[in-house]
Amino acid sequence: MIDKELLKILACPKCKGDLKYDEENERLICEKCKLAYPIKDGIPVMLVEEAEKL
Repeated sequence: MIDKELLKILACPKCKGDLKYDEENERLICEKCKLAYPIKDGIPVMLVEEAEKL
C-alpha cells in the first residue's frame, strides 16, 4: 500500500501528469503516457526506463 499523501505529490516523470494507484498489481499508472511504474518494497520506482508499457 502506498501513502495517500505521497500519491498526491507524485507525478509521471515523463509527462508530469497524475498517477493512479493500481493496488492489485502494486504499480502506479499514468493514463496519458500509458506507462505503469512498479512499486518495489513499498517504494515507487519512478524511472521511465523501468516502466511497463500498457
